Amino acid sequence: MQILLIEPFFTGSHRQWAEGFRKFSRHQVQIISLPGRYWKWRMYGGAVSLARQFLESNAQPDLILASDMLDLPTFLSLSRKKSAGIPVALYFHENQITYPWSPADEDPKLQRNNQYGFINYTSALAADRVFFNSEYHRRSFLEALPEFLGQFPDHRESDLIDSIRTKSEVLPLGLDLQSLDQPSLPDRPAEPVILWNHRWEYDKNPELFFDTLLRLKTTGQDFRLVVLGEAFRHSPKIFKTAKQELADHVLHFGYADNRSGYAAWLQLADLLPVTSNQDFFGGSAVEAIYAGCYPLLPDRLAFPEHIPAEERPRHLYAKDDDLLPRLLEVLPKIRARSDNTSYSDFVAHYDWRILATDYDRRMEQLASAHQ
Repeated sequence: MQILLIEPFFTGSHRQWAEGFRKFSRHQVQIISLPGRYWKWRMYGGAVSLARQFLESNAQPDLILASDMLDLPTFLSLSRKKSAGIPVALYFHENQITYPWSPADEDPKLQRNNQYGFINYTSALAADRVFFNSEYHRRSFLEALPEFLGQFPDHRESDLIDSIRTKSEVLPLGLDLQSLDQPSLPDRPAEPVILWNHRWEYDKNPELFFDTLLRLKTTGQDFRLVVLGEAFRHSPKIFKTAKQELADHVLHFGYADNRSGYAAWLQLADLLPVTSNQDFFGGSAVEAIYAGCYPLLPDRLAFPEHIPAEERPRHLYAKDDDLLPRLLEVLPKIRARSDNTSYSDFVAHYDWRILATDYDRRMEQLASAHQ
C-alpha cells in the first residue's frame, strides 16, 4: 500500500514519528514536509505549500496520513484533483485547544489564538479517522470542544463533536526504544543521578524542576545532575541560573549530539522527576523509563498511562509541593541500590518494531473501508 505522510512541522518528535513509521512500516511511506519552524505560519499557511508539493509530485497514495499541524480542509480543497476519494487519517501529537499558551505570547491577550484550535477542529471533521497519541489526549480534546465552540455567537454545530468522537482512536507515539539498549557511561558515580531530558521550554515547567533541586541541595543530599534536551533561542532563563547554582552537581548540561550519546546518559541516570504542565504523550519520559530510570511523575496528563496501575501510588505525585518530599524518600534507596524498580518491559510496546504492526493494521482497515 502507498501511504502519503504529510508533516508541516518536520523537526523534533514530529520528524522522528514520520521517519520512524516510514522505516518500520511494511508499506511504502512517502513523506512531504516543511521545515520545523514558525509553527503558527505552518498551521495557517503550510497547507498551501504542501498541496502544491503533492500536486507536483508523482505520488499516487492509497491513503493520506497527516499530522495535526496541517490545515486539512484547505489541503484537501487545493489538492482535490489528486486527493479526491483517498481516505485520510489525522494524527494528533498535540492540539491548540488544550495546549497551554506561553505567558510571553501576545495572541491570547489579543484574542488571536482561536484560529489554531479551530484548524484542529475542522481538520478532525474533515478526516475519515482521527488518531490521538494517548487516551488522555483523546479525552481532553473531546471534552474541551463544547466550551471552545460555545464562545462563538451562533451556528456552533456542537452536535458534530459526536462525529469526531465516533471516528477517534488512540494510537500511541512510536519510539525507537531499542536504540537505547547500550552500555552506560563507564564512570558511574556513587551518588544518585537525576535526569532532565525534555525540551527547554516553558510547558515542561523547568522552574519547578530546578527550584526543587535547589531546595534539595540545601538539605545536604548528595546527587548528580544530567540535563539533556533541545534548547531554543528563547529558552527559560532558569536553565542558565541552574547551570551556575548547581555547577557542583552537574555531570552534563546540554544537548546530546547523537543518539548513542543520548542513550548513554539515559542509561547512567537513576531518577527521573518530571514536572511538565503539558505532555499529550511524554516521549522523553518513556525513553528514560525504558532506560531504567526510576520515575516520579505528576498525576496528570498522559503520565499515568506509562506506569502499571498497581504501581502508580509509588511514582505519581499530586501537588508541586509533594515532589521534594518524594525525592527525599526515594534518594536513599537509590543511593543504597536497594530498589531495582524497572518498567522497561511495560513501555517496550511503544517501540516501532512492535507498534508499526498496529499502525499498518489501522491504515489497512481505513483503506479497505473506502474501497
